[in-house]
Amino acid sequence: MRVIIMKIFRDNIKFSFETRQLWWFTATSRTRARFARTALGSFWLGFSNLLSIATLGVVYGTVFAVQDFNSYVIYLGIGLVIWNSICSSIASAPILFVNNRSNIQNLKLKPIFYVLEEWAFQIQTFFQSFFLVFLVLLFFNKSLLYNLIFSSWIPFLNLFIFLFWFPLIIALISLRFSDFAQLVPIVLQLTFLISPILYRKENLGDLNWIVNINFIYVLIDSLRSSLINSDVNYNLQFLILLINIIGFLLSIIYLGFQAKKIPFLV
Repeated sequence: MRVIIMKIFRDNIKFSFETRQLWWFTATSRTRARFARTALGSFWLGFSNLLSIATLGVVYGTVFAVQDFNSYVIYLGIGLVIWNSICSSIASAPILFVNNRSNIQNLKLKPIFYVLEEWAFQIQTFFQSFFLVFLVLLFFNKSLLYNLIFSSWIPFLNLFIFLFWFPLIIALISLRFSDFAQLVPIVLQLTFLISPILYRKENLGDLNWIVNINFIYVLIDSLRSSLINSDVNYNLQFLILLINIIGFLLSIIYLGFQAKKIPFLV
């Protein structure tokens, strides 16, 4: 069994590396096609986020009687951009293989190719949205740039690894159990509501313990804190990295065992 697992892992990693230019190119093509015939192109991603941040900032800033509006806008803006990326990756996961049914059944590409393409697409989408929002937020706090360069590497790494393995697990489970796909958007909505993204975690009062068991929020808060305050809990970050590495390994192995069945399940 150990030999089989090692072979699965080695073959998938080797294939991923050899086809890196191809899956990155197809992801880029999807990004370009998404905004074909628009004058602003991918600028719309950042612009739509800025509109959301401005609207929610005014509304929730008033509801929660925010004293320092500038810091709240930064808190809300960064949190919302990160959440949107996580939400988009997870929400698209249940139909990942179904959307590629024709290619899976007719081409001799390993299933991990479509996983990598989707991951690359989500990463590109994140950066296109994040950088425009980040440039605007710099007007509120110039130290964001310094924190981005010197304090946010590990939190960013943890986010990107998570965006690969967690949606992959969901995609594979959804192939087996169709009802699971219906559960995903419900859980995402509930997760958003109980995660201090639009509000401070102090507003949860006695329910503050919820944030400690909410792994998605831990990712968001870690990256947001590193960007806003240059605050990095390295013990926590290395623990998250360990969890991510384990998740990554398990997802690749799970995919390897399911690879031959996927053409018959989509």
